[in-house]
Amino acid sequence: MDGAIDFLDALRERTQVIILSDTFEQFGRPFMRQLHWPTLFCHRLIVKDDHIVDFELRQADQKRLAVQAFKGLNYRVAAAGDSYNDTAMLGAADAGFLFHAPENIQKEFPQFQALETYDDLFKNLTSALGV
Repeated sequence: MDGAIDFLDALRERTQVIILSDTFEQFGRPFMRQLHWPTLFCHRLIVKDDHIVDFELRQADQKRLAVQAFKGLNYRVAAAGDSYNDTAMLGAADAGFLFHAPENIQKEFPQFQALETYDDLFKNLTSALGV
């Protein structure tokens, strides 16, 4: 997405950034390289002899539980996501935002402010975190 690198670089100057994803490390790694290596918490494929033989889910409901764990460490958490699998995380965060979410998600979850630009997301995240 155009602007993602500048957004992440600017946000990391103000606060720590962790991406919680339901992807697998092997799929996410090339994207993380392009994004200047933000921290990515996700699942893992088990590969043997160049074949995927299994997968390792970190844990069920990992996004929400990760947010709860950060809060348990006295971190203030602001989160953004775009789909159903993000809504539990957004609800657990101190501030949750929909970003580039489809209209049906926005309508179903009106409690989360819907944002469309990186500038708006940056302003809302940093404001929510007080950074």
